Amino acid sequence: MQLDISGHHIEVTDALKAHVRERFERIENHFDIITDIHCILTVEGDRHIAEAVVNAKGKRLFAVEETEDMYSSINKIAHKLNRRVRQHKEKIKHHH
Repeated sequence: MQLDISGHHIEVTDALKAHVRERFERIENHFDIITDIHCILTVEGDRHIAEAVVNAKGKRLFAVEETEDMYSSINKIAHKLNRRVRQHKEKIKHHH
């Protein structure tokens, strides 16, 4: 799995990169057909926005979260994508 992390109006520090990697590794544990994840971290005033696109086999999953803390935005987006990946996996499993 390839993980791309970029920042918009924020410098993406090593601590932020490590936190994103740690959270998104859990998603890969559920579904090993994920090809890449692109995460964009944005700061606009007091709003900290995390966006992510997960490319899995035959599916593109997108999520956005906005809070007052970047780490909580990352946690929420990872939780949301984790749930969506599990739903997609179950859908594929039951379809066949």
